[in-house]
Amino acid sequence: MNLPALTSSPAGEKPKSGQGRGGVHPPAFGGGGDQGPGDGSSDYGRRLRRARIGLVLGLASISVLFVTVTAIFFLRHAALVLDPRTGAYVPEWLPAEIPLRLLLLNTVVLLLSSGTIEMARRSLAREMVLAPVRAIPGIAWDQKHCIPWLPITILLGFVFLGGQWMAWEAVRAHGFHVASPGLSPFFYLLTGAHAAHLSVGIIALFYSAANSLFSRRLEQRRIVLEIATWYWHFMGLLWVYIFALLVFGR
Repeated sequence: MNLPALTSSPAGEKPKSGQGRGGVHPPAFGGGGDQGPGDGSSDYGRRLRRARIGLVLGLASISVLFVTVTAIFFLRHAALVLDPRTGAYVPEWLPAEIPLRLLLLNTVVLLLSSGTIEMARRSLAREMVLAPVRAIPGIAWDQKHCIPWLPITILLGFVFLGGQWMAWEAVRAHGFHVASPGLSPFFYLLTGAHAAHLSVGIIALFYSAANSLFSRRLEQRRIVLEIATWYWHFMGLLWVYIFALLVFGR
C-alpha cells in the first residue's frame, strides 16, 4: 500500500497563512491587531524615519523663506533715499505702532500649546509602550481621567490665530497698512506667513484627532502625532524669533 509522502517544515520556520490563486502567502506586517504594534514594528520604524525626513525637508524650506524675508528686512531697514527737498540722504524706514502686549499674550498662548501637544505626544507614546499589557485578559485600560491634551492644543491654536487677527486690526486702526513704508508690510508678511503655516499644523492636529477618534492603528496615530508635534514646536520657536525681530527691529 502506497502512503502519501509527508514533508516537514524546517526547524524554526513560522507557519504560513492565507491561500490564494498563487498558493500560500506569508502573513503581512502588523499582525498584532489594531491596538498594538504587532509584528510590523520594523515597518513602523521605517515609516517613522521617512516621515521625519520629510518633516526636516519641509522645515528647511520654511526656514529658507523666513531667512530670506529677514535679509530683506534688514536691507530695507538700512536703506537710504534721496530727499528732493533737502538734497540729503535720509532713512527710508518708518516704524509702526504694533500692539506689543497683545503679541506677548499670543506668544504665551502658543508656548503653552507647545507644552500641551508635548503632553499629548508623551501620552500616546506611553499608550504604545503599554499596548502589550492591554492584551492580557482581566486588565482594563482606564481612560476616564485622561486629559484631552490634543483638543486643548487645537483650541489654543485657534486662540492664537484669533489674537493675531486682533493684532492686525489694531495695526490697521493706527493707519499702518500693507502698502505703508517701513515696518508695516513686514509685520503683515511675517505674521501672516506664520499664521498660514500654523494653520497647516492645526489641520495636522485635526487629522491626528480623527485617527484617534476612529481607532486607527496605534502605529499610524503615533507617526502622525509625532510629526505634528515637532512641526508645532518649530512653529512656536519661529514665532518667538518673529516676535523678537518685530520688537527689536522697529
